[in-house]
Amino acid sequence: MVYFVVRIAGQVKNRKKDNETLKRLKMGKKFSSVFVEESDVVRMGMVRSVAHMVAFGKVGEDFVKELKKKRPAKDGVHFLHPARGGFKKSSRLPTPKGILGEHEDIVKLVGRML
Repeated sequence: MVYFVVRIAGQVKNRKKDNETLKRLKMGKKFSSVFVEESDVVRMGMVRSVAHMVAFGKVGEDFVKELKKKRPAKDGVHFLHPARGGFKKSSRLPTPKGILGEHEDIVKLVGRML
């Protein structure tokens, strides 16, 4: 299974450790996104350590094909638009009340960002 990770928070007022982790994940800018294999324990640990700055969730093969068709990757990184119509929940709170952290419906969120 593949996880899709989208950076939501910007670069201001972040801890140095978090910025370094996002840089190692190749997510230096806001709305950049990458695919991470579920079996890659190290990268999944990095994603969970910055879960307060990113939105992530499991996606299927059909979503991967659609994204690669609409937004080809540059060095393994996809740059998305801000969500059309804005985010329906807070972009500063974790999953139940906001959009940060692990999502069940990441495909719906990213669909508005393509």
